[in-house]
Parts: sequence; C-alpha cells; structure tokens
Amino acid sequence: MNPRLALLHPYPFERWRELTRGITPNPALAPISLGIGEPRHATPRLIEEALMQALPALASYPATLGEPALREAMAGWVQRRYGVALDAATQLLPVNGSREALFALAQTVLDPAEAEALVVCPNPFYQIYEGAALLGGARTHFVASDPARNFAADWTSVPEAVWARTRLLYVCSPGNPTGAVMPLAEWQTLFALSDRHGFVIASDECYSEIYFRDEAPLGSLQAAKALGRDDFKNLIALTSLSKRSSVPGLRSGFAAGDRALIKAFLLYRTYHGSAMSGLVQRASIAAWNDEAHVVANRALYRAKFAAVMPVLESVLDVKLPDAAFYLWAGIPGGDEIAYARGLLAQYNVAVLPGSLLARAVSDAAPGRPANPGQGRIRMALVAPVADCLEAARRIASYTESLR
Repeated sequence: MNPRLALLHPYPFERWRELTRGITPNPALAPISLGIGEPRHATPRLIEEALMQALPALASYPATLGEPALREAMAGWVQRRYGVALDAATQLLPVNGSREALFALAQTVLDPAEAEALVVCPNPFYQIYEGAALLGGARTHFVASDPARNFAADWTSVPEAVWARTRLLYVCSPGNPTGAVMPLAEWQTLFALSDRHGFVIASDECYSEIYFRDEAPLGSLQAAKALGRDDFKNLIALTSLSKRSSVPGLRSGFAAGDRALIKAFLLYRTYHGSAMSGLVQRASIAAWNDEAHVVANRALYRAKFAAVMPVLESVLDVKLPDAAFYLWAGIPGGDEIAYARGLLAQYNVAVLPGSLLARAVSDAAPGRPANPGQGRIRMALVAPVADCLEAARRIASYTESLR
C-alpha cells in the first residue's frame, strides 16, 4: 500500500459522524441539515434536456481534451464573465468537477522525490488541498487567517524561507468556509511571490457566481490580465458548474491559464483516465452558454441570506459574506463541538464545527486560537428558504438558552 495514505486526516464529515455517534436528535422537530455544502436547488431544465438529447454519445470514448464546442463554450463564458480571452485549444481543459482537478493538479506539479517541497494553503481550508499535497510527497504549510478580514488568509505572515520551498499555492476565492474574496492587491502580492520563487498558483473559484453585492467577485485570470500578465504564468484557475448551475452530480468544470501547465496537466490526465463523458460535455455546453438560470440560482441564495441574517446576527458573531453560500459564525462559550452537538440533540439542526475545517498551528498570532476554527461553526444555506429560516430560529433559541 502507498504509505502516504496513512498521512491523510479523516474527512470533516467522517469526523463529525464519529463525534455525533450516539446522539438522538429531538424527534419532535424535523431534521434540517446545514452541514454539507451540497447545492439542493432543482436542476435547470435546459441541462436535463441536453443530457437526454446526448444519449448517443454513450457509444463513443470521449477525448481527454474534450470536444471543441465545449472548450469554446467555456472560453466564451470566461470572456463574458471576466473580460479575458483564452485560446480554447491551449489554455483551457475540461475537468470532472473542480475537486478531482484540484487534487490531480498537485500530482502534476509536485516532484515526489523532493523531500523539502511545500504546498501552501489557507486555514481554514478545503481538505482536498492537504490530501493532494501529502499524496504528492509534499508537506503542507497553513497560512494564518485574519479575523478582522473575515478570516481571509494573511499572506504577509508566511516567512520567506517557506515561500522559497513552496511548489504549489492553493487559493480559494470566494473562500470556503469564510466567503472572503481576494482583492487585486493580494493577487499582485501573490504573483510577485510566484515570480520570485517559481511556484504554481491553483485558484479554486467554484463559488464565484454566488454573491450578494452588485459587483461580481474578482477572478484570478481577471486579476492577472489587469496586472499585465496575459500569459497567466504559473497560474491555473479552476471552477465548476456544481454551485453555479446547481448540478453537483454532473461533475463538470474546467482548468484554465498557463499554456505550459495546461499541456502538462493534459498529459497527466490522459494517463489518469480523466476524460469527461460525452453526455456531461453536451449538458455542460448548454450550461456555460446560458446565464439566466445562474441569475435565478443566485437570487434564491440571496433570499435565504436576507431571511436568516437578521435572526442570526442577534445571537451569533456573524456577518454577510462577500460570496459563497456559507456563514462562518462565532458562537458563545468557545466550544464549537459541544455547541454543534447540543444543537443537533435539542433542535435537530446540523452544522459543522469550524475546527474540523482547519488545522492547529504552532505559530498563531498572540491572542488567537491555534486552530482558527475554534469557537466557530459553518452553516451551508443550501436548504430551501423556509427550512433555512426555521433552522435560524432554532439556532437563535438554542443560543439564547446557553446564556
């Protein structure tokens, strides 16, 4: 067996199942889950119709590079959304959802024979980043987060000696679980560091189309163009349809950016067997070419946040995020695991303790917990509006009972 498998941490939901084993939720209340960030809105009809019409594609092996029409649809969306022109033949690659691509990219970039290689990622973070680093033969350096900026990564806290050993940097903007969006000045800092030390930047942007203000979140390709980096050197942006189009089961997205990296990534994926099904490709073309369903999807999330924020703001330390569908909330008492267990038992509402989404570090700033998720919970507002509002009311009642 691969000995690196033993280095992997249990996934947050697996750990939560163990922590709640033996708890019997209040049977008088219907269960409401805000724990898993799985979109639950109805699949847009145009995607269903495209899937049905594409059934003949089952008779052919799909190419790893994808159909030209799919890559053109993806490139067209990037042009409309970010004002960035991509060569669909060399700067873009279809992937089976951003999750597998985030993992596979590390296996492409990292040299497992390099003992001192580091992968840098935010903290709290999406656990795929850590697993990709460990199985790629690298170690992970977790960046301190700044509570004053909605727990956004504090890149200035990373020592120069760490950057010198960094081979891959994971960025998540809008962030999971915080919803923070990186401004242009931060991108400028990271690009300068990448130029100086030669590391690759993998920008996870799967929440980019769920936002609550008039201006859409800045994307990495957009930032690179604004800073005169039209070659997207050492940059790969990754996104998917799961959240944008509410089709998590479709497993469809793309990677885009540096031509040399895309070429190497294509080689890896050709051997890895990562070709996207022809059915999924046709459905994805329909999805990327349509924006009306995305606007409607975003409106549903905005309605949820508008309903729950007044209720939760009165009892928790929580603010409207820049984007994404999570609330990263501070709870009274500081014990997020006990809080979440009690909420499940007494009010049948599931949330995720923040400490399961982060790692304790030894270099935390004075006055800050070693684990930045301590004392916080993540709520995924993926249930219908009525259920989210009912969950918020139960959370408020439970929190008041603890005072």
